Amino acid sequence: MTNQKRFNSKKVLAIGLIFVLIGCSENFLDIKVQGGVTTETDPKLAEKLVTGVYNSLLQGDAFGNGDVHGWGFISVTNIISDDAEKGSTPSDQAVPIGDIDNFTLTPTNRFVETLWSGHYNSIGAANQALKALKVAAIDETERKKLMGEVRFIRGYVYFNLVRMFGGVPLVLRVPVDANDANNDVTFQSRAPIAVVYDSIKRDLQYAVNNLQLKSQSKLGHINKGTAQAMLAKVHMYRGEWQKVYELTNEVIQSGQYRLVDDYATIWRQVGDNNEESIFEIQTGEFNNENLDIDNYIVSQGPRVGGMGGWDDLGYGFNNPSASLLSAYEPNDLRKGATIIAIDNSGTHVGTVLWDGFRIPSSDSVQNLFYNYKAYTSRTQEKFARPESKNRPKNIRILRYADVLLMNAEAALNTGQGDPGARVNAIRSRAGLSPKSGVTIADVWQERHIEFAMEHDRFWDIVRQGRAAQVMIAAGKTNFVAGKHELLPIPNSQIVLSGGLLTQNNY
Repeated sequence: MTNQKRFNSKKVLAIGLIFVLIGCSENFLDIKVQGGVTTETDPKLAEKLVTGVYNSLLQGDAFGNGDVHGWGFISVTNIISDDAEKGSTPSDQAVPIGDIDNFTLTPTNRFVETLWSGHYNSIGAANQALKALKVAAIDETERKKLMGEVRFIRGYVYFNLVRMFGGVPLVLRVPVDANDANNDVTFQSRAPIAVVYDSIKRDLQYAVNNLQLKSQSKLGHINKGTAQAMLAKVHMYRGEWQKVYELTNEVIQSGQYRLVDDYATIWRQVGDNNEESIFEIQTGEFNNENLDIDNYIVSQGPRVGGMGGWDDLGYGFNNPSASLLSAYEPNDLRKGATIIAIDNSGTHVGTVLWDGFRIPSSDSVQNLFYNYKAYTSRTQEKFARPESKNRPKNIRILRYADVLLMNAEAALNTGQGDPGARVNAIRSRAGLSPKSGVTIADVWQERHIEFAMEHDRFWDIVRQGRAAQVMIAAGKTNFVAGKHELLPIPNSQIVLSGGLLTQNNY
């Protein structure tokens, strides 16, 4: 993506977003593109609008206007789970991150508020783009393809919202004006969870119907397999196992994906958009050299402590937990690829990362374990930015291993297929011996280890109905069943709605 395209897409995005639908007081929700140019007169504008929707996924202003995949996202997916601890020092970000980690969070938690606003920013961008695409002067096939990409993003964003908050307002159109936005009860009240999921399915199915295979699509763009795999995941969360089985089989039989040989390379730049990749948030080389997600890398980087004396990598948050370390089988290759273990031997040999960067021993480092999957090279990769701690990082949202394990779980729930073959393909790459008589528990264990620190663990144990059991066993004893499976609805949004938005069990 050129710098000019990045500038144009950001300009479109800035005038197209619905920053906070509830309680808005100005008529800024349907402003025409400046200069009189519209998709009806400039066909290229349609693609720029879609680029703006993609770029909305880069929001990472966790303390400000909106977060989709930044520090807030890390906190409510990884740090909240049994796989990770807050990290840094006990007093550092005790609010809002410590409250998320300890399940003492309240409806005024700042990260919860910015996650809500960031996701609705993205939805607003999608709605604006869809409205403009309907009248764009482009070929009908191209129109449907672009709308398919946008509807996928809207469906994916709502999938995150419903997993975080449960029922949420369904905003599926651009309001006519501020009066419309403030008075349509749909914008200001929570749709039931089932209704939200039905909307997600419709968006993803539209994408399935109108997108091409990965090999026929632009690098990094959403394609048919992306939509099929995400739709399968949505059906998995609803327990609709026959649909999961059918959709994952279609992805497998498409021949578009395979497991890469070396698990550890997936999170290096050489692994961006590889054969296993199904959906990644694009940054750096694959989007624009200067585009990254604010605080994604630096918040998780190993941090100076004790004696210091080295150029540290970040703030030291999102540390792999003792519970995660103990969950690996002996000789599992995924452990070394997931966890940076700081030398605590007393011999001061330090820890040398894959690119040669050396982290000193524990007397100079704040914590003992860090997330290797969040590391981006300071020395060897293009756009490494050795002068900056906040470097580009493609975020892996969905990959082929997930399709295989969804297929195995669906096979066990429907009595079809060979779940063992799928599970053992994953285990073989990890250097582990095959399992016979594979059970649901075996699939769940493989999901745990395969996707450790990849933002899925907490949502997985919630949908499996065992969040309280797992969290309490991991030492997070403040977890309350029937309460902490969801985040609180931001109090600011309830106030702005005049009380129409109802609170979760907080």
